[in-house]
Amino acid sequence: MNHDITPPPMPSYGPPVPPAPQPQAKRHRTVVIAVAAAVVAAAVSAAVTAGVTGEGDTKAAPTVTVAETVGDDSADAASDDTTAPADDATDDATDEGTGGDAYTLTDTVAYENDVAVSLSGFRRAVSSQYAAPENTDYVRFTVKIKNSGSKTLDTTGLTVNCSYGEDGHSSESIFDSEHGLDGGPDTKLLAGRSINVPWGCELPKAGKLIQIEVSPDMESESAIFTGTVK
Repeated sequence: MNHDITPPPMPSYGPPVPPAPQPQAKRHRTVVIAVAAAVVAAAVSAAVTAGVTGEGDTKAAPTVTVAETVGDDSADAASDDTTAPADDATDDATDEGTGGDAYTLTDTVAYENDVAVSLSGFRRAVSSQYAAPENTDYVRFTVKIKNSGSKTLDTTGLTVNCSYGEDGHSSESIFDSEHGLDGGPDTKLLAGRSINVPWGCELPKAGKLIQIEVSPDMESESAIFTGTVK
């Protein structure tokens, strides 16, 4: 009998356990994460800075300048087509006797088309022997038409009609070439120009109150001026 006994084999304990990560690798990962965070922070900071300072595609709003233009009265004086006679300098008219829709003899009437009409230079006179009517007492004055509009005004259609006294006696217009009373103008009035037209209306020596109706052209209503003449 054999008494030799073979011991059983040793149990298997599986594959060897891998070594733990070295501390150096952990530090490398931390550095990578820190660098990435720094890059993101820099990008955010740049975006905020561009929004505050206005850099990038944002443009400034345009500036609009409004200028006010002041008219020059000297230009109006230079634009007169016809100058009133020198002996019309005295003004013997007053504003008494106005009322209703009438204007005074010294008012300026403005129309919607920027045309203005005014009267000036009132004085008494007697027509010559060659006038129509001749040897007649009348009041002389100047009709000024100013065209501040943008269109030409046909002043050949100018009409002036007068009456005098409380009862409204008809007053003839005086035509006296010897004294420059030739009626209305024969030309049109350009935009920005003005014209002075001398006119005469019959007025007896005893008469004072006068009414003058003026229409600057065929399309405009008459402006009624009234007052007394010394």
